[in-house]
Amino acid sequence: MAATLHDVAALAGVSIKTVSNVVHDYQHVRASTRERVQRAIVELDYKPNITARSLRSGRTGVIGLALPELSLSYFAELADAVIQAAERQSLVVLIEQTGRGDREREIAMLTNPRLQLTDGLIFSPLGMSQDDVDRLNVRYPLVVLGERIFGGPVDHVTMRNEEAAQAATEHLIRTGRRRIAVIGAHEGEVIGSAALRLEGYHRALDAAGIPRSEELVGYVIEWHRLNGAEAMRRMIAAGVEFDAVFGLNDTLALGAMRALQEAGLRVPQDVAVIGFDDLDEARYSLPTLSTVDPGRVEIAETAVRVLAERITAGATSTPPADPRAYLTDFSVIGRESTASV
Repeated sequence: MAATLHDVAALAGVSIKTVSNVVHDYQHVRASTRERVQRAIVELDYKPNITARSLRSGRTGVIGLALPELSLSYFAELADAVIQAAERQSLVVLIEQTGRGDREREIAMLTNPRLQLTDGLIFSPLGMSQDDVDRLNVRYPLVVLGERIFGGPVDHVTMRNEEAAQAATEHLIRTGRRRIAVIGAHEGEVIGSAALRLEGYHRALDAAGIPRSEELVGYVIEWHRLNGAEAMRRMIAAGVEFDAVFGLNDTLALGAMRALQEAGLRVPQDVAVIGFDDLDEARYSLPTLSTVDPGRVEIAETAVRVLAERITAGATSTPPADPRAYLTDFSVIGRESTASV
């Protein structure tokens, strides 16, 4: 049978309350007592009973994280950052995957029975839109990430997409580039990361007096490496002249850089390349990829902190009467792919 609090308390020679204080990381426990209890927990392989804890306190100590697809490095690294931030709050993260912009799955996620195992949810939709804002009226703490829904009834954490994309394009312009291709636009998109970053790109061109050119815009459906490579190959095959490429995420930029190298074009000598997201792999590409750090760690830490605050405060009103919006800071990171030659 599984070990209980009673078993741990008996082995450690302390009260059940003391064991509970150690399990919940209560600060005012003597170091020697804490060590004795922790040794007993390890020896007995004690696992806290989440269901029992929930019945007693109304909380599970678990939060949900719903992301579109973990096969995209950005979301995998975001999940890692959320888990680390949650651990510092003594919270466990239950991860759900909603698919590649699958609106129906995202809507279903908001009423998923498994959410009963959690105290709240961090939710990053790709398929839902501003028309779905009323779907966020849920009876549990919810923090929304991303650029699909603004001004909703719950707390919202996002990045400065337009400003960051403009800064990335300006970085290319400062290196003397004038024919700047952009890879990753979504046909007809008005709200979303692609639309906002494309607008930032256009703003930088306008401010520098560089004419816009539709032939320099590479459209894709998804933001995978394959899509970046294919869009770049199409542009090269069409004979479009360019001296720089802005990939709307690092994965697209890395795919585009592969296509450039296949075509015999040197990076950065012939074509400078910059991405967006500051993925770990961008530090190890050849050449290393210049990029934008959009504040991913800050997004994770802010989302966890805000959700924890809502959970601790309790449900005085659902959704909250004072939904808050948070914008993270960004920075442009210049590496070898945009170095001056």
